Amino acid sequence: MTNASDFHPFDTHLDQDRAQKILSDATNGADDGELFLERRRSESLVFDDGRLKNASYDASEGFGLRAVKGETAGYAHSTEISETALQRAASTAKLAVGDGGGTLADAPQPTNRKLYTDADPMADAEFPVKIETLREIDAFTRGLDPRVVQVSASMAASLQEVHILRPDGKLVSDTRPMTRLNVSVIVEKDGRRESGGSGGGGRIGLGGLIDPENWQMHAREALRIALVNLDAVPAPAGEMDVVLGNGWPGILLHEAVGHGLEGDFNRKGTSAFSGLVGQQVAAKGVTVVDDGTLPDRRGSLSVDDEGTPTGRAVLIEDGVLVGYMQDRQNARLMGVAPTGNGRRESYAHAPMPRMTNTIMESGDATPEEVLGELKDGIHAVGFGGGQVDITNGKFVFSCTEAYLVKNGKVVAPVKGATLIGDGPQAMKQIRAIGNDMSLDPGVGTCGKAGQSVPVGVGQPTLLIGGLTVGGAAV
Repeated sequence: MTNASDFHPFDTHLDQDRAQKILSDATNGADDGELFLERRRSESLVFDDGRLKNASYDASEGFGLRAVKGETAGYAHSTEISETALQRAASTAKLAVGDGGGTLADAPQPTNRKLYTDADPMADAEFPVKIETLREIDAFTRGLDPRVVQVSASMAASLQEVHILRPDGKLVSDTRPMTRLNVSVIVEKDGRRESGGSGGGGRIGLGGLIDPENWQMHAREALRIALVNLDAVPAPAGEMDVVLGNGWPGILLHEAVGHGLEGDFNRKGTSAFSGLVGQQVAAKGVTVVDDGTLPDRRGSLSVDDEGTPTGRAVLIEDGVLVGYMQDRQNARLMGVAPTGNGRRESYAHAPMPRMTNTIMESGDATPEEVLGELKDGIHAVGFGGGQVDITNGKFVFSCTEAYLVKNGKVVAPVKGATLIGDGPQAMKQIRAIGNDMSLDPGVGTCGKAGQSVPVGVGQPTLLIGGLTVGGAAV
């Protein structure tokens, strides 16, 4: 068992023995299956243009029942947690299994590991305190610089409580908090406006986030980025070497490489990394892991959404592809062990292989040595949106903070830079790896097949050769 919860569907809605019998009947002849019960409560506040612009509170609960056989899965869900609704869902899920024989896979091993608190983060502060904190953030940020013309501050907190019941009667429970605070700034000078933002969060209480020392740091950082962009010159365009900063720039690794290492894409042969286990897919010294066991991190889980304890999955080791991220279904079909990466957005979604905290490990060079090797190129420190084509690994990313570098020295900030390349090729063109790996501040959200889940990224400072930089020609 994992974390305790005050959400007890088997006390208030269902008889557990009856639920287990219905699930067992639905998965008779199946390879796998489970009943996923969830309750989620969330709160969000946005303070914009000097006033409280939005305050929302949402609560939902429901279940999803799944029966899996081979490559086929039957899934049904409902907001009504009752025996009648469960019977209807079981009838639907059973259609995927049919009457053929099958042997249920062994249940995940239980764990008592607890990676985060099970306290409700929304209860950390009264509602008026939250509003006053946002008001203070707004006033403080505006007072930092006369060029500030707009401030937006937001905070969000949620608590997700899940129970995962298996056909053999084993029950796994987890209680998952989440918090986030963000500050955005717009500055103006001589008719030109630029923006900057900063924020952080994780599976922690609100107390640390709304501490003045924390939010003042984010306010100053948002302003710093905005002022950098206010003085930025148009980015050059063309093929050039690029140094990526540590921490949040790992989002490029997440998109350009991480998705391509998820088990379903590789089982189906649609990933650029399909069939390459044991082969050199990155430069020597490159080690990439997906680690769902980091305490309090946004992407961490005590157990995944199938009940499997998360782990530290080594994906690339010293440049060699050694494995993929797996849920139970794809792991079974590929003849390997699940890695605790079966994730779903909610009870209304079936699980699939997803990243947790995807990290490139440190190398030996100092950040100054890595930057010193950049003779003519871009130092990309912050990223905004990006996208990738899984089949070929081609990616496009926009930079929110970047600098022009000549002979290892920063010349000027640039704006409008986009990085274009393909993940497998970029991994082979890594020429220097810093010793300063850091994690992002806790703001990542990943989308896949219409589902969004919280994730983390991390990397050291990197020098990558020969990326295409899109910008204004000079």
